[in-house]
Amino acid sequence: MGDMLYCVKLIDESENFDITAEMLSALELESSSYEDKEERKIHHVVYSSDPETARQNLATLQIAVQEWGEFGVKISSLELFELKKEDWAEVWKKYFNVIPISEKLVIKPSWLTVEPKPGLAIVELDPGMSFGTGQHATTFYCLKAIDRLAGTSGVKSMLDAGCGSGILSIAAALLKYDPVDAFDNDPDAVRIATENIELNGIKNVIPTVGDAEVWQSHRQYDLVCANILGHLLVKFRSNIASWVRPGGYLTLAGILTAEFDNVVAAFAELGFEELDRETLREWTSGLFRKK
Repeated sequence: MGDMLYCVKLIDESENFDITAEMLSALELESSSYEDKEERKIHHVVYSSDPETARQNLATLQIAVQEWGEFGVKISSLELFELKKEDWAEVWKKYFNVIPISEKLVIKPSWLTVEPKPGLAIVELDPGMSFGTGQHATTFYCLKAIDRLAGTSGVKSMLDAGCGSGILSIAAALLKYDPVDAFDNDPDAVRIATENIELNGIKNVIPTVGDAEVWQSHRQYDLVCANILGHLLVKFRSNIASWVRPGGYLTLAGILTAEFDNVVAAFAELGFEELDRETLREWTSGLFRKK
């Protein structure tokens, strides 16, 4: 990238903000989102490194916003703007706070401080332009599952499938999971995850580029966190199931509530028992155990 970012801004007034996030994910556009709590609106920004791509993104979004209107997407403004790269971080900083997961685990942006305490794992993350800050409902659930199972007898190894910013891998490593493996199909996500892992002083987690359809390891894992869109979880379920050892745990997230029971049924056919589920806004996530 040069010194400038070429962006499309969407002001989201949908009743359920996560539907627009799902739309952006389906379009595979690089974006970040923040909540303006005073105006009760979500600002989504799709960014690119050149103006022509930004214009193409605008045209794509204008069509998608109309098509997704039947699902509840309501965008009040859709416009192009330019931003200096060095200004980007300052724009976003005021929208991120410390996120407590439990008494053992907190997530903090790199510019804020948290008092260190014995037994407290502090994940430091510079959100920047990356996805996966712990604010999204599905990421939050996976973090709670990692925290819940940390120290459980027989639960040591962890796989972060669709690692995004690397937040789950970092939390697992700080909570003494070992080994921790991670992959994502987006090379930019792998690069950002690697930077965040290094920021937290973790040496033994090396994210790789991979696809859930075919990714394989020489080991099976005690815990797998698959933060992947619901239709892909179902499509690639046989391969995903192979990552989990018998008796091991699987967290499935990134699933719209309307799709969740279909996902449960698909994995039940492969011998997975549902232990827990949680719905936050329009998303449902669950913890499963392989029989």
